[in-house]
Amino acid sequence: MEKPLEGIRILDLSRILAGPYCSMLLADMGAEVIKVERPGKGDDTRAFGPPFIEGESAYFLSINRGKKSITVNFKKDKGREIIYQLIKKSDVLLENFRPGTLDKIGLGYETIEKINPQIIYTSISGFGQIGPERLKAGYDLTVQGMGGIMSLTGDPSGPPYKVGTSISDILAGIYACQGILLALIARNKNGKGQKVDVSMLDCQVSLLTYQAGIYFATGLVPKRKGNQHPTICPYETFKASDEYINIAIGNDKLWQKFCDLLAPLEKNSLTGLGLKEIKDDPKFSSNPKRVENRDELFLIIGKIIREKKAQEWLKIFDGEGIPAGPILSVDKVLSHPQVLAQEMVVEVNHPKSGKIKLTGIPVKLSATPGSIDKPPPLLGEHNDEVLSHILGYSKEEIKSLKEEGVI
Repeated sequence: MEKPLEGIRILDLSRILAGPYCSMLLADMGAEVIKVERPGKGDDTRAFGPPFIEGESAYFLSINRGKKSITVNFKKDKGREIIYQLIKKSDVLLENFRPGTLDKIGLGYETIEKINPQIIYTSISGFGQIGPERLKAGYDLTVQGMGGIMSLTGDPSGPPYKVGTSISDILAGIYACQGILLALIARNKNGKGQKVDVSMLDCQVSLLTYQAGIYFATGLVPKRKGNQHPTICPYETFKASDEYINIAIGNDKLWQKFCDLLAPLEKNSLTGLGLKEIKDDPKFSSNPKRVENRDELFLIIGKIIREKKAQEWLKIFDGEGIPAGPILSVDKVLSHPQVLAQEMVVEVNHPKSGKIKLTGIPVKLSATPGSIDKPPPLLGEHNDEVLSHILGYSKEEIKSLKEEGVI
């Protein structure tokens, strides 16, 4: 079955996470991704660890499947010539160097556009190509802090926290993938390439959505609320007798159902108001009022939830259609029946590391689905294939390039 991006060639000069995540998504959908790495060292993430699997970084393996690896020192004239030749035969160039870096060595957009006017030149940076912070190093932690996410994450009385994964990098990779696909659609219409500019900071700002809306509407700065939602209640984390669970009462109809379900389960030993009494209380009957009186409501619900174990509550809620769920650790997520049924854990054979597991493809297409067919590449594994089959270099020329340290 043909994949949607078969026939599209990506020349990937990116490294670390944002760019490689983008090119991985494209490779999953059939694009030929030629990953250009530094001779002898490769992508920095090849050294990120432990853990390593037979010498291969688990970090690198997690985001580089399906690609071809070539090693090119494009600071050398012969190395740049290889890149120029590949650009002529590619649809997309992907890079995530600091703005201006590639311009200095003849690989900026203005130069590349002249070599291949149809190229989709995609740049991922920390803060964009213009503006006072354009040259600031773009690392996930600093971008999460500058983008507002950390100010909204964590306990209200504690320090700000970053999200538990590199969300700035990953989101930038996803947006870059979207930008590339949009530019390819536009090229199919007008025959012209263009530059795609993706900033990690821009991507983080786009996540603010209703938090930004709250600020625009009120002029008040949103604060950390832990696991509480700023505009919906109850929509947060509660402690059962053994574990924490999430309960998401997203509208007044669910609130009525939630109260009816829990009221008969309250123990007589509980003091104060219960759900039966507060169901239609003016302080709690509508969502805006529940948000306004959140602290009082949290104490009432919390007393009830502590009376049973987490799995008991989840069984009750699932049976009645109340949105609720457990808080799973990574091992439990990656062995969950639903995750496995959706093929979000896959196994591939790696030439050095043997059988390795990777996360699957989240976008499912019914007619032209993607698939994970090839493992992450060894460093320079495809030098001979790319140079000889695509560019027509002879064995002698390839040998000479190796001896000169070009590849």
